[in-house]
Amino acid sequence: MPEAHRFSLQRIAQAATIIDPVFLNSPQYLAESLGQRFGCRLVVKVETLNPIRSFKGRGADYRVASLEGRPHLVCATAGNFGQGMAYAARKRGLSLTVFASKNANPLKIARMRALGADVQLADDVDAAHAAAEAFATQHRALLVTDGRDPAIGEGAGTIGVELLRWPDPFDAILAPVGDGSLLAGVARWVKAHHPATQMIGVGARGAPAMERSWRSGRVVELERADTIADGLASKEPYPEALADLTGLVDDMLLVDDATMLEAMRLSLHELGLVLEPSGAASLAAVLTHHSRFEGQLVGAILTGGYVTAEQMQRWLAPSGPI
Repeated sequence: MPEAHRFSLQRIAQAATIIDPVFLNSPQYLAESLGQRFGCRLVVKVETLNPIRSFKGRGADYRVASLEGRPHLVCATAGNFGQGMAYAARKRGLSLTVFASKNANPLKIARMRALGADVQLADDVDAAHAAAEAFATQHRALLVTDGRDPAIGEGAGTIGVELLRWPDPFDAILAPVGDGSLLAGVARWVKAHHPATQMIGVGARGAPAMERSWRSGRVVELERADTIADGLASKEPYPEALADLTGLVDDMLLVDDATMLEAMRLSLHELGLVLEPSGAASLAAVLTHHSRFEGQLVGAILTGGYVTAEQMQRWLAPSGPI
C-alpha cells in the first residue's frame, strides 16, 4: 500500500458520521443458498435499499456536505451518481445541473428530475462530460467529478467500515469497477485494518479499460465500451482513479454480460433483490470464478438496482436474452 494516499482514513471514519443515515449501515448478511451454490461463505452487502437504489448516495452526500459556500453544482453521470448528487443538493437547497446521455436509463433520468436537478441530455456519456465541463466554465459552477474527487471515494469507503464489522475476517471482498471510487475507497479502509483480505475489482469484459490500465500501470484508452452495464462502461479511467487503486487492489476480474444477467436472475430468485447489471457484477465474478473462492468467506457488494419494466421483461425472465 502506498505510504501516502489521497483517501484519508480519518475522513472515511468522519464520513460514517456525516453521511445521511438513509445510505449508511446497509444490510449485510450470509446468503446461504448462493453460498451453497458457489461453494463458499458468501456475504452480500446490499446497497439498493435507499432512495436512489445505489451506493452512490454515500460519496455524493459526503462531497456535498464538505462544500464551502453555496455554489451551483454540475456533474456528468451514467445515472446513479447524478441521483446521489440530486438527493444531496436538494437536501441542502443547492442548485444542480446534471448532464447525461440521451440513452441513459429513463428511470434514472426521471428520478434525478424528481429530486430537483436540471437534467440536460447529450449524445453520449463522453459528450455529457464535455458539456458539464463547459457549463462549469461558462457559469462558474462547481464541477463534481466521480473518480477524481477524493471525498466521493472516501464516502464510498464507509462500506468498508461496515463490512469489517463482520465477526470473521474476509478472505476476499469484491466490488464493481467503473470509475474506481468504490473499489479504492473500500480497499483503502480494508487494507489498513485487515491487509490479508484480498480486494478484487470486477469489470465488464466489454469495457476493460480500468482492468487493462491497472495491469499495465498506465491509463489505457479504449475506442468503445460495449456492455449493458452502464455503471461499468468506462472507456478511459482518470489518472487519479488509477493511482488510487495502486497498491491496494489484489486482482481485477472481468465478467461478460450474459453472466451478469444470470447473476441478476439468481439475485431475484435466491435473495428477492432486483439488481441492475453493474449491481450484479460481484455475484457474476463469484459465479464465473467459483473454484477460486471455494471454502472462503467472500464479501460481494451489490451496488445498484434500477431496471426498467422493459429490461425486466427481457433480462429477468428465466431464459431471457440480452
